[in-house]
Amino acid sequence: LAARHFLRRTFSSALATHRDTAYNNRDTPFDFNEENYQKINTILTHYPPQYKRSATINLLYLAQKQCDGWVPLAAMNKIAKILEISEMDVYEVCSFYTMFNREPVGKYHLQVCGTTPCMIRGAQDIIKTIEHECGIIKDQTSKDGLFTLTEVECLGCCANAPMLQVNGEKVYEDLTPETMKAMIDAWKAGKEPKIGPQNGRNCAEGIQGRTTLKAQPNVWPDRDYAKAKDDYQKRLEAEAQKKKEEAAAAAAAAAAKK
Repeated sequence: LAARHFLRRTFSSALATHRDTAYNNRDTPFDFNEENYQKINTILTHYPPQYKRSATINLLYLAQKQCDGWVPLAAMNKIAKILEISEMDVYEVCSFYTMFNREPVGKYHLQVCGTTPCMIRGAQDIIKTIEHECGIIKDQTSKDGLFTLTEVECLGCCANAPMLQVNGEKVYEDLTPETMKAMIDAWKAGKEPKIGPQNGRNCAEGIQGRTTLKAQPNVWPDRDYAKAKDDYQKRLEAEAQKKKEEAAAAAAAAAAKK
């Protein structure tokens, strides 16, 4: 069984090239909604006109969210027109980054981290639990359209391993087969599990809880920088005056000796 799971591990489950389907081809209708067009206009103000292509990833994210978790070919073509770049430029970005899905996914895209810390802490048990409870294997979507399971690389929560990310946004940590089953049951019932650690810990605190920084630091976040600059200037002037006086005293002492 372990060998079977190992052989199924893939770093990118999608083909690098596009294959036309009835639901995903050049003629599939797509356009950004009004809300996203407003966001696009704001995003484009962040870049010089000749570098609009720098917004490619931002627009792909908007398209993926609008399309319930995936980016159809028509959306990539629309982005190319908006940014005035070639369609291939957008295809290359979308097919390179594994966070973009070029095929439909379930309502809950379960992205389980399989890198070393999570693997050691039981990531494969989490994957097996999802497969059993949802009736799928990795890179498949459940028949009810609720769940898609993917194994991904490090998601940056190594201290709280094992963990998973849902829909590229929400993170759930310190998982066990039992808590994973409870989360799946909640999603099936239309409820949202608590985000973050599932064992009751606060963020990434150890079993002893917080051991440092227990009190509010005695700092002034609203520091008056104009006053600080003025004080610094006065200090420089005072030091210069002191050196001038010391030089004058030394010259007077030298003259007295003569």
